[in-house]
Amino acid sequence: MAKTPDSSEVAFVSCDVCRKEIPQSEAVIPEAVDYVAHFCGLECYSQWEKQSEHTGQQGEKSRK
Repeated sequence: MAKTPDSSEVAFVSCDVCRKEIPQSEAVIPEAVDYVAHFCGLECYSQWEKQSEHTGQQGEKSRK
């Protein structure tokens, strides 16, 4: 019989913008050069992207 994942086995991460706890499998995960950022959705990702472009912290993408 197949084992179903128990809720205690689910890995959670914090959104890098709003700090909401989300399952890692549901996170939007854009990979950067030296780190990985997790987001609860496209709204937080867009906010992070705008802030990163403004401060120059997004690596290669901000150099376009």
